[in-house]
Amino acid sequence: MSILVWVIIITAISGIGGTGVGGYMGAVLRKDSTRIVSLLLAFAGGVMMAVVCFDLIPEAFRPEGAKENMPVWLVVGGILMGFIVVYLLNLCIDNSTGNEVEHIDEHHPLAHDDLDELIHADHYNKHRLEHERQHKWNDGNSHDSLQHRELFIAGVVMACAIALHNIPEGMVIGASYAGDVATANSIIGNSGFIIAIVIGLHNIPEGMAVSVPLISGGMNKYKAVLLTAVTGAPTVIGAIIGYCLGLISPVWLCLSLSFASGAMMYVVFGELLPESFLMWKSKAPGAMALIGCLVGLILVYF
Repeated sequence: MSILVWVIIITAISGIGGTGVGGYMGAVLRKDSTRIVSLLLAFAGGVMMAVVCFDLIPEAFRPEGAKENMPVWLVVGGILMGFIVVYLLNLCIDNSTGNEVEHIDEHHPLAHDDLDELIHADHYNKHRLEHERQHKWNDGNSHDSLQHRELFIAGVVMACAIALHNIPEGMVIGASYAGDVATANSIIGNSGFIIAIVIGLHNIPEGMAVSVPLISGGMNKYKAVLLTAVTGAPTVIGAIIGYCLGLISPVWLCLSLSFASGAMMYVVFGELLPESFLMWKSKAPGAMALIGCLVGLILVYF
């Protein structure tokens, strides 16, 4: 079996499996899940930051096949590019959805402090309720079809928000396997597999955030968990992109690892940690982030 096939399988388990487990946990624990999600976000953020700083970035400086270290400006440029691209994409979605939700105003924190906000499910639910209200009083004219279209667009926006997180995460897995291609006979014993585990852990709270609003909106639990698992599929696309780019040349592997590192830095510092502290205003998320960072350090050097 080729390395790429293994990358796809492992990434699918990490992306689809991780969000599916989170979806199941959301179905079981949805009433008291905010603090659990807060701790999981903080832990995943700590592990992810350790892997980025102690594994991905050092490997970007001396990628597999390179005869000498890559220029520091190339690594820094790739990190900045990954950070800025994911930031701008998220900013576009936030600006297009936040203004439509009543409780989000100029005093609302820029990061999300609620399960629904993590994936813009509050935006989708607003359109769903508006559609139900219009459908109840509508006689079936063109205005009703307009409401259907708006509801569909809201669902697409929600799906895009999830994909934005999952594609760069998949790139990290793919690029890491491309960097370890010389030792890829050990599919499990390399950094790509470690990162897949980390991202799988990170996808658990994301899966909870997806399933909770679906179930609260009246969807069957089993269907909600299945749909939640499917939202992890874009991770596989990102893994294929990261792996293929990393095999072109050492320079492309450097850029791929750097870009993925920057994207992960945005996810950690722009979303995971702020959201964790906003969901549970205590010292517990900070302690959990430290534990996650130490666990990540152990995983990298074990």
